Amino acid sequence: MRNYLFPAIKLTLVLVLVTSGLYPLLIAGVAKMAPGGGDGRTIVYKGRVVGYANVGQSFTADTYFQGRPSAAGYNAAGSGGSNKGPSNPDYLQTVKDRIDTFLVHNPDVKRADILAELVTASGSGLDPHLSPAGAAIQIPRIAKLRGIAPAKLEALVGQHTKQPLAGMFGPATVNVLELNIALDQLK
Repeated sequence: MRNYLFPAIKLTLVLVLVTSGLYPLLIAGVAKMAPGGGDGRTIVYKGRVVGYANVGQSFTADTYFQGRPSAAGYNAAGSGGSNKGPSNPDYLQTVKDRIDTFLVHNPDVKRADILAELVTASGSGLDPHLSPAGAAIQIPRIAKLRGIAPAKLEALVGQHTKQPLAGMFGPATVNVLELNIALDQLK
C-alpha cells in the first residue's frame, strides 16, 4: 500500500500546484498581452467608455440600428438564455410579439423577410453582433428617419463588417455599438 499511497499523494500535490497555480498565472500573463490587457476591449466615444466590444446593448430609438434581443436584459452579471424551447407557448408568444414590434418600426419589411436573429435572443443574451443582412434590413427605416441616403448607410455597414477569421471560420459580423457610433458621426 505504501508503494502506491506516497506516489499518489506526490502526484496530487504536483497537479494541484500546476492546475491551480502555474496554469492560471500563465493564462493571466498571456491575457495581459491581449488588447485591453485581459479586461476586454472597451469602446470609447467622445472621451468616455460607452461599452465593451463583446457585450451587447439595448438601442430602442428608431434612428439607431438595433441588435439582438436579450433574454438577460443585457446584464452581463446575469448572462444566459431563456431556457425555453422552440415549442414553448410563452417563447412563441415572445417571438411573435417581437416580430409584431419589428414590423411596426420597420413597415417596409415583409414578415417573411425578418431574420431570426432580430427576434430571438442569443444563448448568452449578450451578443453584440448582427449579420450584415440583419443590419441591412434596418437601413430603410434609419435612412428615412435620419435623412441619409440608403447607399451611404449600406457603405457604412460594409465598412463595419468584420469578415470571418481566415475567410472561413465563423460568419461575417457587424458590431452594433460600433456601427451606431459611426452612424452618429455621419453628417
